[in-house]
Amino acid sequence: MNQDIKIGISACLSGEKVRFDSGHKRSNFCMDELARHVQYVPFCPEVAIGLPIPRPTIRQVRKGDVITVCRPDGTGDVGDKLTEYGQRIGAKYGSELDGFIFCAKSPSCGMERIKVFNEEGTGNTAEGVGFFAAQIMAANPLLPCEENGRLNDMHLRENFVMRVYVYHSWRQLCREPLSVHRLTRFHGMHKYLLMSHNYQAYRDLGRLLGHHQGDNLDDIAEQYISGLMAALKKPASRKAHTNTLMHLQGYFKRHLSKGEKEELRAAIEDYRQGLVPLYVPLTLLKHQLNVHPNPYLAQQVYFNPHPNDLKLRYGI
Repeated sequence: MNQDIKIGISACLSGEKVRFDSGHKRSNFCMDELARHVQYVPFCPEVAIGLPIPRPTIRQVRKGDVITVCRPDGTGDVGDKLTEYGQRIGAKYGSELDGFIFCAKSPSCGMERIKVFNEEGTGNTAEGVGFFAAQIMAANPLLPCEENGRLNDMHLRENFVMRVYVYHSWRQLCREPLSVHRLTRFHGMHKYLLMSHNYQAYRDLGRLLGHHQGDNLDDIAEQYISGLMAALKKPASRKAHTNTLMHLQGYFKRHLSKGEKEELRAAIEDYRQGLVPLYVPLTLLKHQLNVHPNPYLAQQVYFNPHPNDLKLRYGI
């Protein structure tokens, strides 16, 4: 376990029996796989504000222009308590966390599309955000966040874990005084990872660091990490990965035999056509990097953005 990486998690996803029915929603991926590499900090906002186990169900209900959280019959309003608890946790733990995994569909912890019922309980719209989750995300807009259900999608799973590791690296960088050199080196290490998600963002962020002209370095750093995390939030497309792989292939053109060049070219083409997953051409590139060392490529996060044993690139 990497004790340095800390991820907030809805307590029910960790296996704690804190749900309204005394049950849990343990996530096998989170607790059996990702838990080998990170430390979790569990939160159950409903229990934290004093609700018992077991307890009556609660839902989001629109009362005029206001959305609150209460029992289906309209009693037991706990909206303000959930909001206050979220604000307190967001302020206290936000700077210590590298990510957060919320429980989907929960009126307190869901990230999006939460059912909001009318007062009569005869209809609902999927417009809500969990009251606790909303405060965590508002207080920490750069924090990688995801829901347990969405983590079943391999692209979203890989993307979330990658962002957790990038954000953790950034937080590590900021533990020491920043300098243009350190920021530029960080940017260089993430060049191909960023290119695989948003090539224009790579160029824009490079210009930001290259033309600071004595501007406040803290302001530059804030603009940089905001741009980086925004660019990485959308999973990389197959086309963008293919372009990135072709860029990397170019570093070896003077070193490879005709047969080796063809093997690598064919692997990249097979990936482009969806015949093999990303790890196939990447494995060939890593092999060539071992045979033909290149210090600049060796530091590229793109090759190893997260632990290999998670096998996150086997499905993309």
